[in-house]
Order: sequence, then C-alpha cells, then structure tokens
Amino acid sequence: MHTPGARLDEIVIVPYDPRWPKLFEAQRARVAEVLAPVLVGAVEHIGSTAVPGLPAKPIIDMLARVTDHAAAGAVVTGLAALGWVAAPEPSDGALRRWSYCFPDVARRSHHLHVVEHVSDGWPTWLAFRDRLRADPAAASGYAALKAELAARDRHDRVAYRAGKAPFIEGVLDS
Repeated sequence: MHTPGARLDEIVIVPYDPRWPKLFEAQRARVAEVLAPVLVGAVEHIGSTAVPGLPAKPIIDMLARVTDHAAAGAVVTGLAALGWVAAPEPSDGALRRWSYCFPDVARRSHHLHVVEHVSDGWPTWLAFRDRLRADPAAASGYAALKAELAARDRHDRVAYRAGKAPFIEGVLDS
C-alpha cells in the first residue's frame, strides 16, 4: 500500500538513452506555450538526462524560469490540462518555486521545476549541467557516485541527494 501521490519509482540508474533529448523537447514545447505569459528565457533540460552519455535515473528534469512566483501560480494551472500533476516538495514555498510531474507523481517520466527568475538556486543547476557536458572525467565520476548511492538504498531520496551534494559543490568550485 502506498500514500496517494507518493513517488513509487526506485532510484535506479540506467545507461544514457539517446531518446532523452527528444522526450524533453516534446514536453518543452507544450510547457513553454502554457507558461509563455510569465516565462523568462527558454525552458531548459537539466539534470543527468541532459548530459550526453551520462547514466541517469530515467526522469527528464526541466527548468522553467518565471517572472514572479505569484503570477506563475495563476498560469501554471494550465499544466494540468496537459497532463502535468502538482508535486510539491517540502521547500517549494520557501524557495518560491512550483514542482510538477508528468504523467503522474508516482511513476513520472518528467519533472518540471518552475522557479522565480530572481531566485539564486537555478543558475547552479545550469552550471553543473554545463560542466558535466564539458568535462568527461567529472561526468564519469558523477556516474560512479550515483550508481554507488543508488545501490545503497533505492528508496532513500534524501540520502541520495545528500550523497551527491559534496561532489556537485566540488565540481562547481573547480
């Protein structure tokens, strides 16, 4: 038995899938159209699925920057019409962001992070992605770390994220 809305997908790292960019693009265009009134810049493909050749959890992470958190709240309801489901995370309110999953929270193929353009977190997401794209050694080290963390406990997302944090900080500081 599971809690409604709970994430049922295990933390499983799979080999890079060359379809991931196309899967991103299919949803990017739809999301961008709904968010157009408040969207700042392009909807970005982030996370490990955005790094060619990098093994990853098979969930396409997407970033949409918006002008204002409150204004986005009125617009993002249109995402439901596209099959996106609200998937609030504990820190969303404090960080002035919205989290959505497609096609559902329990078994998602895509995760959309809608953040205020002025927030300070999202630039590091793009910087880390770009560093991994440019540095095969860093990408390889990250792949090994993710596989090790996933093998320890396929259900502990908190430990998985915490285990990656020092590596991410090290890459960003280099």
